[in-house]
Amino acid sequence: MAPGQSLVECFKPFLLHLLRLGLSKKTLHKHRDNLWRLGGEIIGQMANSPKLRKQPIEALLFSMLDEEGGPLLSHRASDEEQRSFDSTCRKFHRFLSDRANRPR
Repeated sequence: MAPGQSLVECFKPFLLHLLRLGLSKKTLHKHRDNLWRLGGEIIGQMANSPKLRKQPIEALLFSMLDEEGGPLLSHRASDEEQRSFDSTCRKFHRFLSDRANRPR
C-alpha cells in the first residue's frame, strides 16, 4: 500500500474516535487538518531518508509522536500553528498508546 494511503488508514480510527466524543465541527476540522500536516511531514521525511521507507508506517508514525507532540513543522509555522499541531499529535499519541496497551 502506498505510504499516504497507509497513513490515512492509521488516521481513520482516531478521527472516528474524535467524532464519537461529540467535539465541535471547528475542533474536528482542526484535528483533521493537523493530521493532514502530520502525514505531509512523514511523507517528506520518507522522501529524504530511504531507510525510513522500509519501516512499517505504524512504527514510523509512533516514533514521530510523544507526550510533547509531534515533529517540528517544516514550513514556517507560527507558534500558534505549532501548538495546535502538537496538541493534535499528543492526543493521537495517547490514542495509539491506549490502543497498543489494550488487551486483545
